[in-house]
Amino acid sequence: MDVIRELPEIFEELAQKKQQSFLTVKEYKDKGIPVIGAYCSYFPRELALAMGAIPIGLCSSSDETIEIAEKTIPKEICPLIKSSYGYAVSDRCPYFYFSDLVVGETTCDGKKKMYEMLAEFKEVYVMNLPNTQSEEALRLWTKEIIRFKEYLEEHFNLVITEEDLQKAVRLSNEQRRAMKRIYETMKLNPAPMTGKELFTVLYGSKYNLDFQNQIGDMNHLADEILKRYEEKEKTERQIRILITGCPMGGDTEKLIDIIEECGGTAVAFENCTGVKAIDRMIEEDSDDIYRAIAERYLGIGCSIMSPNHNRIELVGRMIDEYQVDGVIEMILTGCHSTAMESISISQFVNEEKHIPYIAVTTNYSQADRESLKVRIEAFVEMLS
Repeated sequence: MDVIRELPEIFEELAQKKQQSFLTVKEYKDKGIPVIGAYCSYFPRELALAMGAIPIGLCSSSDETIEIAEKTIPKEICPLIKSSYGYAVSDRCPYFYFSDLVVGETTCDGKKKMYEMLAEFKEVYVMNLPNTQSEEALRLWTKEIIRFKEYLEEHFNLVITEEDLQKAVRLSNEQRRAMKRIYETMKLNPAPMTGKELFTVLYGSKYNLDFQNQIGDMNHLADEILKRYEEKEKTERQIRILITGCPMGGDTEKLIDIIEECGGTAVAFENCTGVKAIDRMIEEDSDDIYRAIAERYLGIGCSIMSPNHNRIELVGRMIDEYQVDGVIEMILTGCHSTAMESISISQFVNEEKHIPYIAVTTNYSQADRESLKVRIEAFVEMLS
């Protein structure tokens, strides 16, 4: 009962905006509006919005640029890093090309070194992200947010006021709430659409650079999905899968396809391209807006955090709220932090939530598609 299939006008519009977004970026550049690119969910986009810039995610999830990167980068490095660098060094990512600034962060060691390499031909600013979520870490991250703000002011010769930041925070929170409305329709059982359709909407919406328009699109789509869901006859029980682990997108969407080819439905994505990036809001009326921004971003449960209680809490909450039957963790080859954390995630899912868990290691190639399908098909059959 894929309600979204009956909303072709909205779905097609989102697809068109994704395809045309690089032209939109060029139009902003031609008007003298700065473009700030980033790769990570820890990027505090509110500072870019507050200065009147366009924040945008950079290309990082295709196998086609990995061979280019491997001329310089060791083959053993994670495919996300290789794809990102390959796109940048070959000028195949229009968003990177048009960016006035690329903002990095000290998450994994491979990305830190990649930022050093990107700085050889692009303006790059690296934020020093703590790897814990303690009170002391929050103080350090707050100072880092302020340092970044001061850098933007100096680099772009402007002033960012607290009023500007407050407006940007309200806009970003409104965007997250609209995105969550779409996402949370998957709490319905049976789900109103496939996981691939949900992911296409969420991933594609970030290329709608008219942010107010994006909010309207998402709220309208959520309203229509809920309305038409109530009007439809419900189908039989689904095998409901939560995907966790490394960021998804581009060539790793094969995992969603395989799950749904095998009879499951990917009802929830805990990773950075899913709920993790939109789950937390910023306190809009805080007396210390910098601390409020820092608290929201530091609370993201990435596997580079140690310990990572926030990820455990989010996974557990999603298992309950989305009535999950089984958890599949996607680990990118060479992502050591996620691979190591899969031990604690597996124990939590099996021993505390009492549902099955499986981890699969993959990259951006399609060469392992059949072997993945064998494992996932057996996993879904076990849940039947």
